[in-house]
Amino acid sequence: MKRTIGKLWLDVTELLNVYQEWHALVNGFSEVLCPWPPRHKPSPENEKDIANEYHYYMFGRALGILAWITTGCVIKVTLF
Repeated sequence: MKRTIGKLWLDVTELLNVYQEWHALVNGFSEVLCPWPPRHKPSPENEKDIANEYHYYMFGRALGILAWITTGCVIKVTLF
């Protein structure tokens, strides 16, 4: 069995290094944080970008939920 020393299974330089990944992340975050209907209909090329980077989209949604929880906690601490 050959061992590679110093080689990680995850290369952090590859995270969010293209615009499609950022677009999917921000889209997921925005859909949760701002739950009203979108102003513009999604175009087919945008849907394709999100479909290819679905894991970033779901991570953005998780960050949006955490932002709501954080906002609720801050409001509770400051007002009550």
